[in-house]
Amino acid sequence: MTGLPLIIAFVVAIVVMILLISKLKVHPFLAIMAISLLLAIVAGIPLKQIPGIIGSGFSGTFTSIGIVIILGAFIGTVLEKTGAALKLADMVIRLVGEKNPQLAIELMGWVVSIPVFCDSGFVILNPIRKALVKRTGVSSVAMTVCLSCGLYISHVFIPPTPGPIAAAQTLGVGDNLLLVIGIGVLCSVCPLIAGLIYAKFIGKKIKSADELNTSGETVKTYEQLKAEYGKLPGGLNALAPLVVPILLMALSSVSSMAGWTGAIADFLAFLGTPIMALAVGTVLAIVQLFTAGKQKDFYDMTNDTLKTVGPILFVTAAGGVLGKVISSSDMVNFITAHAGTLEAVGIFFPFLLAAILKSAQGSSTVAITTSAGIVAPLLSVLGFTTPVEIALVVMAIGAGAMTVSHANDSYFWVVTNFGEMQPEEGYKTQTMMTLVIGIAAMVEIFILSLIF
Repeated sequence: MTGLPLIIAFVVAIVVMILLISKLKVHPFLAIMAISLLLAIVAGIPLKQIPGIIGSGFSGTFTSIGIVIILGAFIGTVLEKTGAALKLADMVIRLVGEKNPQLAIELMGWVVSIPVFCDSGFVILNPIRKALVKRTGVSSVAMTVCLSCGLYISHVFIPPTPGPIAAAQTLGVGDNLLLVIGIGVLCSVCPLIAGLIYAKFIGKKIKSADELNTSGETVKTYEQLKAEYGKLPGGLNALAPLVVPILLMALSSVSSMAGWTGAIADFLAFLGTPIMALAVGTVLAIVQLFTAGKQKDFYDMTNDTLKTVGPILFVTAAGGVLGKVISSSDMVNFITAHAGTLEAVGIFFPFLLAAILKSAQGSSTVAITTSAGIVAPLLSVLGFTTPVEIALVVMAIGAGAMTVSHANDSYFWVVTNFGEMQPEEGYKTQTMMTLVIGIAAMVEIFILSLIF
């Protein structure tokens, strides 16, 4: 199957999947896997290839973020159990004040995701988010949306994240990365504001599981929690498991951008991969655990962490299967072949193209790189010739590549599960937030295109 019937089949599949999960209460893992299999058959993928595609999509997700999620969750568990997360929350509040925790976590995410993938960044910063919720009493959902928003914006706009770098290289402004970074920072303003406003709005409408306290556990105040730990860890000790991995990934990105070679560059590249960087953070967390005198809880903490992340990993991997099925169908080829019909919309062309690819196959990075490859030969036709104009095209592609995050996006499941929300709540929070910030970003980019 190809052409418009395939697009219709994809839309129907997504609608059926949402109904299975939200209305019939089918577990997301089973619903996504079943829809992926049916869509593969309907799309005309040869039957003998389907098992391999499913296996590849499933294992590919574990390869990319599986270990990262496990290590990040373990670091988070240690930060919570030792009181380090509460210490970090206190430090953030002293810096920005108790009246602005949503803005604080959003900006924190925006900075962290410049060198770090948004999936990893959310896992790393989630303990601070939870502690800030306890510390300030603000909506947990609002804090989740703000953190996700900040991480996502810099993930698609600002090098050295791989997507924007690849787009800049493909479109011919790879030697002007400083310009791309500056334009990316500028284009972050409107979506950050829009995301903050939407987070505060939706936080009043939806409650997450930790706010509803569906487990029946007694809810403890921040002061009660703090009293249980006695003396909290020092600031540097609390920061180390989070900051060191971020610095290692940032150094690796700087080394790559600067074109460094030799043993030091290889060593930085080794330590700067998310898996190794978080492995270093895990070692520092274990040191923190022993320093706090809680080494007897080491085994139980590890076991509890694996139990917690298991469902997250499998649902996330199922989303990877759906994305792999779609990318293996003829949908991307069809979109590419008919890209010319969108050329008349100018700066909105790269945005719409990336948004279609993002919504279809789930990966923002794939949407960015694919869109850049399609747009590159059309730059002169579209009238984009100067470095600033081309940098704005990179931004338009980035804006499209976050519009929207839904069930076939691993980040959707990371945010929904770690934010303790149901899938239907994820559509109202994560999916709608990415629609809001994508449109806000594109409005700003369009205005800037008129100026420059």
